[in-house]
Amino acid sequence: MCGIAGATAPRGEAVARMLEAMAHRGPDDQGLWVGEHTLGHRRLSIIDLAGGHQPLANEDGTIRVVFNGEIYNYRELREELAARGHRFRTASDTEVLVHLYEDEGPAMVRRLYGMFAFALSTPDGLMLARDPLGIKPLYVGRDRHGALLFASEVGALLPHVETLEEFPAGHYWTEGDGFVRYYELPPVRYDLPSPEAAVEELTARLRQAVRRRLVADVPVGVFLSGGLDSSLIAALVAEARAQTGEPVHSFAVGMEGSEDLERARLVAAHLGTIHHEHVFTREELLALLPEVIRRLESFDAALVRSAVPTYLVSRLARRYVKVVLSGEGADELFGGYQYLKRPEIRARLQDELREITLGLHNTNLQRVDRMTMAHGLEGRVPFLSVTMVDLAWRIPPRWKIHDRTGTEKWILRQAARRFLPAAIVQREKAKFAIGTGVGPTLEAFAEAAVSDREWEAGRRPWPGLELGSKEELLYFRWFCQAFGPGARKAARLVGRSRSLNPHQLYAPAWRAQASGAGTATR
Repeated sequence: MCGIAGATAPRGEAVARMLEAMAHRGPDDQGLWVGEHTLGHRRLSIIDLAGGHQPLANEDGTIRVVFNGEIYNYRELREELAARGHRFRTASDTEVLVHLYEDEGPAMVRRLYGMFAFALSTPDGLMLARDPLGIKPLYVGRDRHGALLFASEVGALLPHVETLEEFPAGHYWTEGDGFVRYYELPPVRYDLPSPEAAVEELTARLRQAVRRRLVADVPVGVFLSGGLDSSLIAALVAEARAQTGEPVHSFAVGMEGSEDLERARLVAAHLGTIHHEHVFTREELLALLPEVIRRLESFDAALVRSAVPTYLVSRLARRYVKVVLSGEGADELFGGYQYLKRPEIRARLQDELREITLGLHNTNLQRVDRMTMAHGLEGRVPFLSVTMVDLAWRIPPRWKIHDRTGTEKWILRQAARRFLPAAIVQREKAKFAIGTGVGPTLEAFAEAAVSDREWEAGRRPWPGLELGSKEELLYFRWFCQAFGPGARKAARLVGRSRSLNPHQLYAPAWRAQASGAGTATR
């Protein structure tokens, strides 16, 4: 995982400054190439530590690439491309991109299995692409001369552009064709004969997704909150490592006496992981808020609440590993949020799950990317493998939220029974901010820090923007301090994420009843 930046024109000075602003995303190396286009890269070395310097070129130097993410099927692609006569100079997964483009052009993006945002400088112009669900971030804008600039983070790009937009997930862009959608969620189709068949297929696909995401030339660990989702991922990591004899490092955080710490210890003992935890205080939590909001690039109260413990657990994990697996996506694919049990939502459950899955790049995926990368740590999300996403729409709603008991993620719990203690399999969904003790602490702090008069005066800071609570007003102030004159431009993207977050804490009508707001997947 890395940081990328560049432009459709020679913009060496601007791109160099963008790379400097994203040094945390790639502390191991950096590269800059200026030609007809500009490509810049900050590298977090995960595969081919010595030979993966970017920008990386094809044999004759006509195609160059900068890349953020991981291509999990790169070995198969590499073998296929070598058989066609392509010569590889590195063992990096990135190099397959330039050779694949030589053979297949922009359509090559459909061959990639992984998480990615990348830019290719080609004789036909610049090409940009982002993975199907937007696991990896990408933003674009135009400068005052009309050139298109791009970067992995808003803060890096903002000072250099007049306009600012998020690059859409599941699309590629070329100078000739503009945006082209290459991925859509698969259609709903119920072709599994029984719950037992669904459990077997789910287990097989998730096991394969986990093992694919263990490929690295550096240590790999797992976030472990003690909830169903992270615990199941940890169990499958432990299963895979048992075959190789490698240890499994697990990581948990929480306030003293928090439920997450207790449940994580139970799972770690059951699986035999080398378990690490950090018990944080109220003072530590509050002191981190401005930094977390700056890194998160959002003032969404729900997102900030879960970002703080994610920041802390990422900081802890980076002391021991360079890659972590996490459980994001399970709630969206398999029906984990409490609000989904409302009768009007259950009547259209699959449509609702599709909507919140498509919004993940603005909610939980943004949180995981920014908080892990703040510490030079790569986060991988097995539940959001395209093979798992495909399976999710083959599972009927009554197997997700059980039609008789109302149990959320029922089918996932059935799969977990063979791997985890009953206390974990049966644990009810709880927000990360609640399980770690963060939520009540932040709510009480904001109530004391923002007076009723300040709230009434500040709740509508700009036309079209209405904040949801005193807590959000507090975060909004720190957001404006972080982004200065560009805060209003950056806030447009936050406003979009808030509208796409149907389970946020503060929202109109039925959405205010949600209980899973911006939560880490547990």
